[in-house]
Amino acid sequence: MAPYSNDSSSVHQGESSSHSHSVSVPPLIVSYNDRIRPLLDAVDKLRHLMIMREGIQLPTIVVVGDQSSGKSSVLESLAGISLPRGQGICTRVPLIMRLQNHPNPEPDLFLEYSGKTVHTDESFIAEDISTATEEIAGSGKGISKTPLTLIVKKNGVPDLTMVDLPGITRVPVKDQPEDIYDQIKDIIMEHIKPEESIILNVLSATVDFPTCESIRMSQSVDKTGMRTLAVVTKSDKAPEGLHEKVTADDVNIGLGYVCVRNRIGDESYEEARVAEAKLFATHPLLSKIDKSVVGIPVLAQKLVQIQAGSIARCMPEVVKQINEKLTTNIAELNKMPKKLSTVAEAMTTFMQIIGQSKESLRKVLLRGEYDEFPDDAKMHSTARMVEMINQFSGELHKCIGTDNTANFLMEEIKVLEESRGIGLPNFLPRTAFLSILQRKVNLISNLPVEFVMKAWDYIQVIVLAVLMRHSEHYPQLQQPIRRAGKNVVEAMKDRTVSWITEIVEMEKLTDYTCDAEYTTEWNKLMGNQGTFLNQVLRSDSHPASVVLNGFGNVEVGNLWQHPDCLEQAFDLKMRMTAYWKIVLRRMVDSTALYLQYSVQNLVNKEIEKETIGELMRPGGGGIERLLEESPSLSVKREKLKKSIKVLKESKEVVGNIVDSVSVSSQVVGE
Repeated sequence: MAPYSNDSSSVHQGESSSHSHSVSVPPLIVSYNDRIRPLLDAVDKLRHLMIMREGIQLPTIVVVGDQSSGKSSVLESLAGISLPRGQGICTRVPLIMRLQNHPNPEPDLFLEYSGKTVHTDESFIAEDISTATEEIAGSGKGISKTPLTLIVKKNGVPDLTMVDLPGITRVPVKDQPEDIYDQIKDIIMEHIKPEESIILNVLSATVDFPTCESIRMSQSVDKTGMRTLAVVTKSDKAPEGLHEKVTADDVNIGLGYVCVRNRIGDESYEEARVAEAKLFATHPLLSKIDKSVVGIPVLAQKLVQIQAGSIARCMPEVVKQINEKLTTNIAELNKMPKKLSTVAEAMTTFMQIIGQSKESLRKVLLRGEYDEFPDDAKMHSTARMVEMINQFSGELHKCIGTDNTANFLMEEIKVLEESRGIGLPNFLPRTAFLSILQRKVNLISNLPVEFVMKAWDYIQVIVLAVLMRHSEHYPQLQQPIRRAGKNVVEAMKDRTVSWITEIVEMEKLTDYTCDAEYTTEWNKLMGNQGTFLNQVLRSDSHPASVVLNGFGNVEVGNLWQHPDCLEQAFDLKMRMTAYWKIVLRRMVDSTALYLQYSVQNLVNKEIEKETIGELMRPGGGGIERLLEESPSLSVKREKLKKSIKVLKESKEVVGNIVDSVSVSSQVVGE
């Protein structure tokens, strides 16, 4: 007799006779078997290919339960075989059970693990599972995440694939690691967390459901319970209140309950099913439970239905993910650099890296094109450089000590008095002008140097980012290329600092401009001289401040005491004011132009020369370094190749089942 028949006549016959009868598989399960088998085979093949390692989750029935909840008994009843039993944890590795309805009267059982297939039979299956478990997880009581697959091809079994996980235990026993609970929890959570997983939660009728660890774990990932089916074991040992427990559903089991009776002692599976049917039909308490939620046959039907619905729902997305992942990985492999085998190939690749880097630097540093870095504002170099130059200009004009309104003309008067000599009066001494000019230049002399150093530090960031980007596939080149980039920028920085220092010294050395704006501005400012002198030297009062066009409110408190040189001081001030604007503008303009010129030289000449020199210098490794593929790149290449192989095989597996998915969806809806 099949291990789970719901044929009513067989039940009645079983009540009057204890010997077994041959009963066919129920029509409903046969219907599902015929329709769902191709899909289930495809899912099993995908699981065998380890497609889940590619981040693609498969529809899976995951069996969880506290230790001694009767989990093994349920699986035995579904499969009609004996599983390992004993004290402590019996299931120490994820056991993938693939049940396949088989027309032959002789069952075909075999195990797959560690890359091999081991045939077994019903007499030795428990022993062979234990042997395989020890090979995977070691002797003792330790556990492992590495799965063991059991294929059961047997007449009358439902077409099901389930993953049986270690039973949950909180207290380690002898030979078990102290963190056994955490290890088991990690394995369980890894399997039940995906939305594609259906959780078969095995609960003992002898315990309070809300206290079960398996319930807590399943509720943490399936709060609505819509992915959880509960099977209640040992119904005959705790019948009191069971009807109320499954009816009240205090633990939110969305897919419902199925109550079963465990096989006892030496009962055959056929005898156990007959006894189970009689128990739920005649027991004064258990008979009150609706017959649609009791018995192994009902559990088998529910699981097949749920599995069919889950596959129908998930497989189109699985197919889509396989195709997308395959396309992505092929594109990524094609983007990876070719493995170089000759010096000629290496030289060609090296020159391509330099050429591509130079073109990117021209775009970023010279032409202001940032299509390669659209979202990285730091790499929009020309815009950032303009911002830095404008900031530099503002700092020059606001430098401390260059205020033109406080103690107006007092510096000029003091310098004029100290510059007097034997000669005709009212000649403006050139030494006075140069003295003030030198003092003003000294006040700002550090700003140009700081600016060019800051500018080159920024340019170095850009240069290194571009060089590293174009050499990212050749890590063995990146160190010398980075060193070359730093060296060439540091050299350009030193050269620019020397140049700007000379510019500052030149501004202190003499006063000169051919810019007509100087004369125009001086004449404009001198137009205010008469009015200013009248206000300061008026006899009736001595104002503390006056308003002067071009300056605003200026302090003039003690100027009336210097009537002899006040006119010359005003002239000197206006000349310096007009000239100082030209000095600052000239300093900003020439610095900006010199930087642009230097960056162009850097991109067009210096970077290539320095990089080649760095690679070819003694100890640089030469162009042959490109022939040494980095371990990380080699590992990535092999990983992509393996992934593509798995995905291509997976694509072949699922290639012909899309139509079957729609058919199975219709079956589920019937």
